[in-house]
Amino acid sequence: MSQPSPPDGSDRSDAHHASSAPDVPGTSRTSGAYGGLPRRRLLALGAAAVPASSVLGLPAPARAASADGRPRHEPLANPAHLRFLGDTVKPPPVHGHDTYRLREEPALGALWTYAERQPDGSYRRTGGGKRDPETGHFEQGAYNADDMARAAVAHLRHWRLTGSPRSRRFAYQLLRGVCYLQTTRGPHAGNVVLWQQADGTLNRSAWPPETPDPSDSGPSYWLARLVWALGEGFEAFRDTDAAFAAFLGERLRLALTALERDVLSRYGTWETADGRRVPGWLITGAADATSEAVLGLAAYIRAVGHRKGARARRAAARFAEGIAALASGGPGRWPYGALPPGAASLSQWHAWGAQMPTALAAAAEALGRPALLRTALADTAGLTPELLTAGGCDNGWAPAPVDRSQIAYGVDSRLRALLAVAETGRAPGLFPLAALTAAWYFGANAAGEAVYDPGTGVTFDGISPDGVINRNSGAESTIHGLLSMLALDSRDWPDWPDSPGPLGSPEPRVSRTDGAVGPRRLAVDPFGLGGTVRRDGLRVLEAEKAEPSGAVRTVRPSSPATGESEYSGGGYAALREGGGLAWTLPGDAAGPLLVSPVVNLVADRDAGSTLWRSRARTAGAARAERAERVDHGTGGEQGVSAVPGALLPVALPGTFAPGGVLRARAEGVGDRPLRVDAVLVRPAVARLLLSGPAGSLGLLHNGDGTPHEAELTVPGTGPVAVELYDVRAGSLGGHRTEGGSRVQVTVPAHGFAVVRREAGAG
Repeated sequence: MSQPSPPDGSDRSDAHHASSAPDVPGTSRTSGAYGGLPRRRLLALGAAAVPASSVLGLPAPARAASADGRPRHEPLANPAHLRFLGDTVKPPPVHGHDTYRLREEPALGALWTYAERQPDGSYRRTGGGKRDPETGHFEQGAYNADDMARAAVAHLRHWRLTGSPRSRRFAYQLLRGVCYLQTTRGPHAGNVVLWQQADGTLNRSAWPPETPDPSDSGPSYWLARLVWALGEGFEAFRDTDAAFAAFLGERLRLALTALERDVLSRYGTWETADGRRVPGWLITGAADATSEAVLGLAAYIRAVGHRKGARARRAAARFAEGIAALASGGPGRWPYGALPPGAASLSQWHAWGAQMPTALAAAAEALGRPALLRTALADTAGLTPELLTAGGCDNGWAPAPVDRSQIAYGVDSRLRALLAVAETGRAPGLFPLAALTAAWYFGANAAGEAVYDPGTGVTFDGISPDGVINRNSGAESTIHGLLSMLALDSRDWPDWPDSPGPLGSPEPRVSRTDGAVGPRRLAVDPFGLGGTVRRDGLRVLEAEKAEPSGAVRTVRPSSPATGESEYSGGGYAALREGGGLAWTLPGDAAGPLLVSPVVNLVADRDAGSTLWRSRARTAGAARAERAERVDHGTGGEQGVSAVPGALLPVALPGTFAPGGVLRARAEGVGDRPLRVDAVLVRPAVARLLLSGPAGSLGLLHNGDGTPHEAELTVPGTGPVAVELYDVRAGSLGGHRTEGGSRVQVTVPAHGFAVVRREAGAG
């Protein structure tokens, strides 16, 4: 899309891109492993207290004075690459498809799905699947509603934050374009066609097939994302273009008609998933899809006020109720208070699309329902320290971390959830967690390199577990990288304080990206560091690599995926009566360990159990042998889950000695062998430390129900600030220590500590 408009101060050049015709095959929409970018010293430093500050990521950028004379950093958000992906399309007449002022303005906004990096560093836009050389059509299409809707949101937020007329124009055109993809007549009116070719042809049934097929035949992720874009578009345009806002409101109500017909008609219907009661009225049965619709509904409700928008309020309330009903686990128990993305599986969590806490925070404010915020807080405060100390926002835990690829969609979802819940829930401890999360963009990742370039707006498509960067930069990664930068830019970053501020300190009120104004607790600044990452967190001991004894068989199925979970390492151990497994627990941990076997829990009460024993390896660490029993027959009725049984971690009580031998033995086995997938092991106090020339930021997370002493070596020479937080990220106070690199901290039960030191301070 290349609509000319006057330049504005927030825009940057698109000259780094090569404008070449999209004539190469499409690539997968998932992350992969390709090429590289010159290394940048772009790590993160974040701090929190109330109020607090910190630093995240860029090497000494220029600083300008704000209106009140305080220094302000150059903005991170750069929409140049997203604009490069834009295009225009003049679709042929199609029954049931129309949009705003189509006759007067026949060229609609569109967005290329992928951008492949060329040898010279430029990018070539392309579509999805193979391209037919005769028709120019891709197996999927050139443009898709998923990305167009989310790109419209990104442009809307950039316009509202910076006043950029170009971003306003791009948002306007993309909203017109994605509304054309919405079907307006027939039995499926309100739903959305996913794929469109570069000549405007709609591709209702792409290859490989999507669900639903045809793509506008039922509720979908792309319908949810359309609602997101329509709600934020209505909110943004209602005071500047009333006619266009009215059109967006009409289309949102049409989408609501589809959701009421196909989804909310099941409101109040509860289903069973492996013995757990789950809501039957989520979009595609998924909380992640539903959360993106709630974001749009909340924006619409903010715009029309509490006395209007009854349908939107009712839909948002019911969807939010369904999302919140999925919360499970708790401190020390899988999934640690998190909101699973799907109703049909208790075993899966993935970072991508996990906007459930963000949506609940938005709905809590828009609907005046604080209970929703408490659920969002349990997710963000409970799960995030587990993620960060384990390695970050992985693509998939199912329930072991089976897909450790990381992409911007996942990091952005967690980052914005932390910031949204920190602000609305008055949870100051979430701010340093947000700093540590955002550091991924600037080098705190498996590659040790920045994946976002503020000079071009490019966000790479992901990082593989072994640290290889996919240097393509398609629409999804570009959009979510930009949304993250906008979230960071929308906060006014103060300088590093001399000490943690007192509770109850005044909170500044600043403009929000969504147009509202509210109190801020400021805690992260996205500038300043580059350095190293050190972790001591989750480790996975595979069952198929354990020392077997007796009636044990290693099973490696043709696919490790079960339909609702996935076997770690590609296989599992099947134990008959008396069969045993033995592992040596990590000996290099700086303290006691927490242990959670991952086993298949079934509904058969006579399935049998495994007896877990541990004993220290050396006389110096010897202690009485202990035993804990895991009953494999405590699962529930299968219901809507894909397969009977649920692969779940079962936390063994107490702590275990590093270097000890852990043994499991099957007893009372019924008709079928017991399945053991892996053992999840982590220190009672897991650690993450980011350090660089500007200072250090450390996280100590206690996964146990009793306080633990922990030591952290923090580089630098100046004083160290220690801040303590409870399980809900509420402040428990803080203190400063002078001199020395080793810091001793008593970390509260199921809480965490943030340790920070400014380099060179003394």
